[in-house]
Amino acid sequence: MTAKAKNSAVADSGAKPPYAYRTGWAIFLLAINFLVAAYYFHIIE
Repeated sequence: MTAKAKNSAVADSGAKPPYAYRTGWAIFLLAINFLVAAYYFHIIE
């Protein structure tokens, strides 16, 4: 078994995955989720 397959299903471009972009959206959506929860539980009116 080789460490790197020649016919990889994912193209190896060598680019860094956009984790900062994904993390930014995750934090943004989580903040909205907490805002809706606070409104639902009457913490904010």
